[in-house]
Amino acid sequence: MAGKSGLLGRLRVFATAAALIATGLLALVPSMTVAQTYPNRPIRLLHGFAAGGAADTLARIVSEGLSKRLGQPVIVEAKPGAGGNIAAAAVANAAPDGYTLGLVTGAHAISGALYKTLAYHPTDSFEMVSTLVYYALVVAVRADHPAKTLPDLIALAKQKPDEISFGSVGFGSTHHLAGELLNTTAGIKMVHVPYRGDAPSATALLGGEVPVIVGTTVLLAGQIESGAIRGLAVTSPTRTGLLPNVPSVAEAGLEGYDVRTWAGLLAPKGTPADIVTRLNREVASMLGDPAVKKALETATGGEARGSTSEDMRILIRAEIAKWSKVIDEAKIPRID
Repeated sequence: MAGKSGLLGRLRVFATAAALIATGLLALVPSMTVAQTYPNRPIRLLHGFAAGGAADTLARIVSEGLSKRLGQPVIVEAKPGAGGNIAAAAVANAAPDGYTLGLVTGAHAISGALYKTLAYHPTDSFEMVSTLVYYALVVAVRADHPAKTLPDLIALAKQKPDEISFGSVGFGSTHHLAGELLNTTAGIKMVHVPYRGDAPSATALLGGEVPVIVGTTVLLAGQIESGAIRGLAVTSPTRTGLLPNVPSVAEAGLEGYDVRTWAGLLAPKGTPADIVTRLNREVASMLGDPAVKKALETATGGEARGSTSEDMRILIRAEIAKWSKVIDEAKIPRID
């Protein structure tokens, strides 16, 4: 009897183990199926800015590169408004199946710092895929402005606090906060004047409405090269290939000043890990393509560079903390 009891016990153990193994294998089936079949239909790529703008241009370069690698169309959809928040909310609320992605820029982190409440969490509502490109801005004046260098401008601003204004692409933009960070770092107080994009702010500069702007390098490069506008400094720690003759803010004496906006891809929270891994791998492949790399860098004047999912999350968290401090120091009212 004892032998039979022992045998039955061992059989029960084996049966339990087999059941556990089978359960584990069954749990893997949905993930394995997703990995093998994704994607089998078109993918939407949302961004939160106007069609034809810089983000839209980036999205179309990325959509083409991913389409070739995924074997399915990647369809760009612009959902402009609220500094990209409308599109980000749409991505956060989409089905987490890999068929809705979002292209976000540095504005995504600024929203996390500037808005009191959002319809989503800037990091926790998403699975990060990868960064795509980083690019600097440029502090510029009209060619006949008395400031020949950034130190000249700082000296003038110290003599005339609250009298010198600077234009940007809009309230709460990276351009706006780059100017406010310049204020606090240099100990000056230039007054912000928002415009509705790079072109209107450049027109205002050339027309004498504002003496200074913080603008996008790629959109101002032609006017800087022609001599109509003088670039005083780029906002990255080193010079950019697009404007090799314009010094960096650090070269101009403001050590530690670093403003580079960026673009990256994300997906709704809960998107299967194998899909996120696949997308990250395809982005890395795409950025390794010289033609795609050149297109992204030409469109932004920056550096095409990918990341891990976690590194993108870390970047956004760090940017939120950075811009929160700038907003507090500049006493910028937060948006409800």
